[in-house]
Amino acid sequence: MISGRDKNLTQYLKKRRRCLDMLCLLSTLLHKFKLHFEARIVSISDTLSPMDQLLQIMEQLRDPKTGCPWDIEQSFETIAPHTIEEAYEVAEAIADGDMEELKSELGDLMFQVVFYAQMAKEENSFNFNDVVDAINAKMIHRHPHVFGNTDIGSADAQVIAWEETKAAERALKSNGAAEPHSALQGVAKTLPALTRAHKLQNRAARVGFDWPDTQPVFDKISEELEEFKFEIETNAPKENVEDEFGDLLFSVVNLGRHMGIDPEVCLAKTNRKFTRRFQHVEAALHEQGKKTEESTLDEMDALWNQAKMLEKASKRS
Repeated sequence: MISGRDKNLTQYLKKRRRCLDMLCLLSTLLHKFKLHFEARIVSISDTLSPMDQLLQIMEQLRDPKTGCPWDIEQSFETIAPHTIEEAYEVAEAIADGDMEELKSELGDLMFQVVFYAQMAKEENSFNFNDVVDAINAKMIHRHPHVFGNTDIGSADAQVIAWEETKAAERALKSNGAAEPHSALQGVAKTLPALTRAHKLQNRAARVGFDWPDTQPVFDKISEELEEFKFEIETNAPKENVEDEFGDLLFSVVNLGRHMGIDPEVCLAKTNRKFTRRFQHVEAALHEQGKKTEESTLDEMDALWNQAKMLEKASKRS
């Protein structure tokens, strides 16, 4: 007959055995997981140059078996919006004077180039070295005064020579095409509208389609403003109003071009100025225990003028 003590010992030994079995099973599973995980770990050689490391990282991110699912499913079309965003973030870091952020954003922008090159490599179209070779050849060709015997005496003369070289390249590309060569060819359609307007006007001016001074441009702005007002006053269809507004903007861009002013840069500065002043209004109202939507236009306008005065005083100091 088994005593109660022996029964307890037997039960204890059974439980201990089950625990050991479970620990053994868990150990086996952990070992299998480790082997699986280690198989997916991709090492990056620390003997490579930073640029070659980046190329290797990109290649492994796109690896169909061990890569990143998001990176694998991307295409040229899906990456393009990210490239535009990264370029704007570079410009923002420059405008803010933040060199640490600029370093980071330039890296992000470079990664976009590497991404495109990797996808093109997978299609056997070209690779990163082909991209570098192409820009090297282009820069040497467009700087004959540096890498050749051409004499160009000033920055203004270089701009003219640069554009002439680009025009010759465009003409060569269009040689034999069904459509005749246009002075406007090569101005990217995806540029911001103000920048594209500025570039289109510059191209037209190079072949003589331009006013000799700013007075006719001022007259054109007045004319377009009157036409815009007329469409509004006569309750014209929205499409007509939009057309006239576009003409007015185009004329203002032309005035800036005649004066050597980049419209995109100017509007970006104005956007930042508006942001600073409006946030001053919001902060001042918050100190008074108010919200903008609870304040009158006169109150906000007074604080806006205060922000302007503070900015002017800061500039003088």
